[in-house]
Amino acid sequence: MQLAFLFPGQGAQSEGYLRRLPDHVRVRETLQEASEVLGEAVQGYDREPALRSTVGVQLGLLVAAVAQARCLAAEGVRPDAVAGLSVGAFGAAVVCGSLEFADALRLVRLLARCMEQDFPRGYGMLAVSGLRQGALESLLEQVNAGRARELERVYLANLNGDAQFVVAGADAPLGELVGAARAAGARQVERLDVAVPSHCPLLAHCGEQLAQALRELRLREAQLPYIANTTARALRAAPDIARDLAEGVMRPVRWSDASRLLLELGVQCVIEMPPGQALGRMVRQLSCRVEILDSEESSLRSLVLRAQRARSRQ
Repeated sequence: MQLAFLFPGQGAQSEGYLRRLPDHVRVRETLQEASEVLGEAVQGYDREPALRSTVGVQLGLLVAAVAQARCLAAEGVRPDAVAGLSVGAFGAAVVCGSLEFADALRLVRLLARCMEQDFPRGYGMLAVSGLRQGALESLLEQVNAGRARELERVYLANLNGDAQFVVAGADAPLGELVGAARAAGARQVERLDVAVPSHCPLLAHCGEQLAQALRELRLREAQLPYIANTTARALRAAPDIARDLAEGVMRPVRWSDASRLLLELGVQCVIEMPPGQALGRMVRQLSCRVEILDSEESSLRSLVLRAQRARSRQ
């Protein structure tokens, strides 16, 4: 195994990211297909007010990632494995051949709408770097003390590295956690550009809706390994991938373990789909031998040539 495609989650979006996609027939076809399925022009998802909408952001990220992956495939660059963080898992499921793109669009729209409806305000996510998991969990217990209701609490949502985590939940304890984490020695504490919580028990209702929608679809066995968010295992069976997609919204993302698994499987080069840049850096922290190719920083021709050279060296 040599090359993996990585698919970013919410928070990676930036102004104009869809307009920065390569001028390629497969990109144009993907944008057109998505617009027809959703009944609106998806080209507007990379600008205001869509950038403030969970629905617009999650759909836009899916469209951008699938468009880039299809474009690369048309130029002869195909992955040996795929891994997507959070909503990026839907793009990974499409590219590994398990889920139809049209179905992925409808599923992500369903999920994002549910998240917006259940959490219209007062919630979000916080990135914390520089603390070990045990220390951070102690701080979560501290800020959750006296908050009996799940809706009033915060939860460990993403395990991105040995000292890189994301916390999700209500604004009040998130605000308290900022000061507590800094006082405990965290290097960086940053509120993410995400208006809803995710990957925690608060999303059980949305996970149930997603599971029901997935039961009505026919997923296929993956053509290449799909690395699960919830278990950090390489999956191929359709029921296993469907379960990961449904449960991923309400269970923590084990991205650090997923990255380690990619290395154990022999991945030596990764391409992160636009508009993300953080996932490749997290893999690189585990091994300096991995070559990271950034879709946002390279022209299509340059990206294809670099991927081909990486393969030839392996």
